[in-house]
Amino acid sequence: MNFNDIKSLDEGYVLQTYARNQIAIDHGQGATLFDTEGKKYIDFTSGIGVCSLGYANEAWARAIYDQAMRVGHISNLFYTEPYARLASKLVPAAGMAAAFFGNSGAEANEGIIKVARKYSYEKYGQGRAVIITLKNSFHGRTITTLKATGQDHFHDYFFPFTEGFRYARANDMDSLLAQAGEDVCAVMMELIQGEGGVNPLDRDYVQSVARLCRERDWLLLIDEVQTGVGRTGTMFAYQQFDVQPDVVSFAKGIAGGLPFGGFMTNEKCRSVLRSGDHGSTFGGNPMAAAAANVVMDALTPAFLEEVREKGQYLRDRIAALGSPYVSGIRGMGLMLGVGVQGMTHKELKDRLMEKGLLCLTAGADTLRLLPPLVITREELDQGLDIMAEVMSA
Repeated sequence: MNFNDIKSLDEGYVLQTYARNQIAIDHGQGATLFDTEGKKYIDFTSGIGVCSLGYANEAWARAIYDQAMRVGHISNLFYTEPYARLASKLVPAAGMAAAFFGNSGAEANEGIIKVARKYSYEKYGQGRAVIITLKNSFHGRTITTLKATGQDHFHDYFFPFTEGFRYARANDMDSLLAQAGEDVCAVMMELIQGEGGVNPLDRDYVQSVARLCRERDWLLLIDEVQTGVGRTGTMFAYQQFDVQPDVVSFAKGIAGGLPFGGFMTNEKCRSVLRSGDHGSTFGGNPMAAAAANVVMDALTPAFLEEVREKGQYLRDRIAALGSPYVSGIRGMGLMLGVGVQGMTHKELKDRLMEKGLLCLTAGADTLRLLPPLVITREELDQGLDIMAEVMSA
């Protein structure tokens, strides 16, 4: 099918909830994609941080095929090997105690909210269920995670929302303390606010929040849906902030392209959710878990070091452009935000796409870069050459 055929089917049979780019992707290899008309693109999006091993990765595809030929799904009424092996790799790598597997980032964040509220209810009783989140945050598109999101425009239309959230300014302890009270049970935050504009939190602030949570027995909930599983150059971003969460969510890159997510708890919270308290029909799906095992096996210390090196190379090359359209560069590893001035971030994204480079936007003025973790130096250079051409004009 060509682009017009696909677009016609989309418009005829699919709810129009996405502002899609006007291309249809057909296939890819590594960090290079091709549309249905044969045009080549360097991919700095990885499916919004999902395709960590890029495209057409043979080990990943073989693991899915092999597992599909054994059993594709059986539910959590039975044990299967892939999810158990995955937990045995992921939990120690995160320094946590136990994992729950689901399907998506929003679902994972729903889970960590439930852990916080049940922990507090069992220890302190009713009336201690408020979770403080940060302004400009993004935690998902379910009714509850929309309310947890600290951006007002997400709080429209879908009333009534789940209550029990208050919002503090990022990197401002006075603002957070102003939201504190006897009714608080947790603080929930992204260490880099991805959708909000790729804004890293200050290290000292994060450590101060962690200390406050320990002092008041609030749970420290860290949303690593976008930052986790190698994206920032360590297994999880919090490992670069020298804090340890009580509960951490993950999704996106964990299974390299299949729907998968979940959360992990520390020992203190390990037994909060018991049989019947939480569940997911597709959680820990054998095929997705098999794919996730391939991703975890790839994330060696040497691989993660390469992610950090590629991220620094990308930053340095963009800075060296001296482009009048760049107002700043921020982020960690291969999660970078480029501040855009002189045109809108969407205009810049479209110009880059026209020349063969796929990028994302975030916040009000940020070009967001999330290349596959396996992107080669050659692919980086091809993408950077396109940026140089477009952003120097």
